[in-house]
Amino acid sequence: MIMQKISKKSAGIDIGAKKVFVFVEGGKVKSFLTFTADLHSLVNYLLAENVETVAMEATGSYWFILYDLIEESGIDVWLVDGRETKQVPGRKTDVKDCQWIQELHSHGLFKRCYVATSDIKELRSYYRLREDHIRSASMHVNHMQKALIEMNIRLKEVISQIHGSSGIKIIQAILNGERNTKVLLNLCDARIIKHKRTEVLKSLQGKYTNAGLFALKQAFDAYQFYQQQIAACDKEIERVIHSCGKGSKDADLPAKRKPIRHNKPQVKDLGANMIDIFNGKDATLVSGITDYSWLKLVAETGTDLTRWLTAKHFTSWLGLAPGQHWSGKKTKNKKKKGKPKAGQIFREIAQSMIESKHAAIGAFGRRIRSKKGPAIAIKAVARKIAIQYYNVMVHGVDFVEHGIKHYEKLLLTRKHKSLEKLAKELNVQIAAHQ
Repeated sequence: MIMQKISKKSAGIDIGAKKVFVFVEGGKVKSFLTFTADLHSLVNYLLAENVETVAMEATGSYWFILYDLIEESGIDVWLVDGRETKQVPGRKTDVKDCQWIQELHSHGLFKRCYVATSDIKELRSYYRLREDHIRSASMHVNHMQKALIEMNIRLKEVISQIHGSSGIKIIQAILNGERNTKVLLNLCDARIIKHKRTEVLKSLQGKYTNAGLFALKQAFDAYQFYQQQIAACDKEIERVIHSCGKGSKDADLPAKRKPIRHNKPQVKDLGANMIDIFNGKDATLVSGITDYSWLKLVAETGTDLTRWLTAKHFTSWLGLAPGQHWSGKKTKNKKKKGKPKAGQIFREIAQSMIESKHAAIGAFGRRIRSKKGPAIAIKAVARKIAIQYYNVMVHGVDFVEHGIKHYEKLLLTRKHKSLEKLAKELNVQIAAHQ
């Protein structure tokens, strides 16, 4: 049986750090350097050859500019997963790769990767930079803790976090030369002074050393630098969000927004503008999703979820659905490689929701955790949240958290039905407990 070619005028591109190899059907492999002028020459070559569609691997960040240039030229460009372009063992070269990519593409054997629009690309860039700065800042928080411990200042054992408002004020005062523990205590929040006065005073009685103070200052300055970088990212995120939204105000919304407990972005009217972008659909109706986690999901998945035909397609792409690996009578549980960042965001939301004592999905997660362990429970809860998110964003389904009591009532009803079915099979009667 001969496979039918779908694309008559197609090309395959293999991208590298120094060279780009191109193969057009019926021609010879040509190579171009990766400088911008050479990429323009590549696009002109494709146009001269009347190429209608191009497939190229998603190799690192090398593909970004070339993809945009080809797309702007009007050629249908496909970004494909590198795992789908694997060659026959022993035939791995750049020249053969671009020929193989063209061959597979001409027969329609590729799936197109998700490529975000320009606004979402920009938003994603700022958001990912922000996340990098948060990770770097947390590293310097650990350095501050280490410097304090080396001077036996046990502040971190008394207050919840040394990079909070009270902790930062105390560290600043110590670096400015203040050593009086009572003066340092008065810099704390009133609640800390009221409930932990004695503990804080004892924790601040340390042995100051030049080396310890130097290390503390280095870590503190680095932490403050990354806070400035995060604030700069927040300004850019606010600009993009407001340009995509309609300039609505959070104060005009019918209800208060969910609190963002960690790493809250300083973006004015974030919730109202996010609702504008989705024409009135509000993802924060879904358990565990705040305006910040919604922002992260939009940066990774975009504003149009209809590119995934169903919620099952969406969860499969996220890496939250069980994979299929059948061989004869055996069914193996094979882990997928290359999970999208969006799937990890849903897992982080799920991890916090499992500990919730009020949400129904938290009770569901704890029940799964008791049977199959935490990893499977997190994945199961993440999948449920992802389905609810998809339904709200695509179908506009109003989701209402019924709460843990409603969930427990459903479980009890299911148990009653199962018991009645079992009694019928065993031909026994169930006596009601008086």
